[in-house]
Amino acid sequence: MKRTYLAGITSIVLLLISCHNPTATNTLEQKKAQDTIKTTPTSATLEQVFADSTYQLTGVAVAPGGRLFTNYPYWLDTHSYSVAEVVNGQPVPYPDATWNSFKKGDNGQNKFVCVQSVVADDKGYLWVVDAAGIGLSSVYAHSNKVVKINLATNVVEKIYRFPENVAGANVYLNDIRIDNTNGFAYMTSSSGGGIVVLNIQTGTSRFVLGNSSTVKSDTSYHFSPNGKALLKADGTALTVNSDGIALTPDNQWLYFKPLTDNKLYRISTTLLRDFTTPFKTLDEKVEDLGKFVTTDGMIFDKAGNLYLGDLEQNSIIKITPDLTMHTLLQDNNNLRWPDSYSISEDGYLYISCSQIQYMPWFHQQDEIKRPFKIFRLKI
Repeated sequence: MKRTYLAGITSIVLLLISCHNPTATNTLEQKKAQDTIKTTPTSATLEQVFADSTYQLTGVAVAPGGRLFTNYPYWLDTHSYSVAEVVNGQPVPYPDATWNSFKKGDNGQNKFVCVQSVVADDKGYLWVVDAAGIGLSSVYAHSNKVVKINLATNVVEKIYRFPENVAGANVYLNDIRIDNTNGFAYMTSSSGGGIVVLNIQTGTSRFVLGNSSTVKSDTSYHFSPNGKALLKADGTALTVNSDGIALTPDNQWLYFKPLTDNKLYRISTTLLRDFTTPFKTLDEKVEDLGKFVTTDGMIFDKAGNLYLGDLEQNSIIKITPDLTMHTLLQDNNNLRWPDSYSISEDGYLYISCSQIQYMPWFHQQDEIKRPFKIFRLKI
């Protein structure tokens, strides 16, 4: 009887600790995320929707009505336009030729310089992140920006620029997510690591988590697409910090992760939206969700499922709200660095493949297997 009584008391205490201690909950979630990996039977297959035999693309955006957009960063010498709409299978510079006419030496304030990502929102706008870091170098002539384009008129409606202490010369802006309900946008910095929070109503912005370990890639993780470590020209391992970013359907949580390790984190957007929240508080409030896969981009669907790509296994992964990880599809021939994602109104996950692991940055020669492709997968 005494042993039973003590066991009951212990169970109650543990239950109370679990209910009132977020860390305990996160520990359980981490265990579940790492230990529960499933392959979900599916008849869905990759369907190619676009291919470019010349220029390297990274982003993809599907707007309401089915309009398809992609972008081309100025990373290699082979570069022409930066943002394009796919029309009848062909890329058409968007919103016009002038915005896509940048050449080295030009003023880049009102031209695309090095576009990293494109996102279509739920209000009829295309958002373009111009990191302006040619070849991943420092920002070109203070020309990094976010451009908001009205899809009904195909006209640039607003350009957001950043002060030096938010997105200075060494900040490479990467992916973006838009919350039109509360009037904010969130971006990752994949250079030093950090999150840029942008008030899209006032244009004010703030750089946060720059000193947090959660935005830094874990140096003990050996990032190995193609089965071997990806090394730069100087022989050091590729390290990319905070990159993938996603908003939950209710806009209450921002998920983010470094590219070259398998960790996943989240933080309350209520805290991010309040520019008086101390930096220290933000650092402390980041939640560690556990270890999953290495990915570039990621996106939530309306049901709260998180989709991302496994760069090391050439796979598409779904993480359900209970943090169970499912492998939806694995394809060594086509999923060559699944990069960015967009979900269409008719329930397709669009996937751009940028083949970054084959770039001349990591080899004595260009090993890219052209063309660069965009696929879709019914979810």
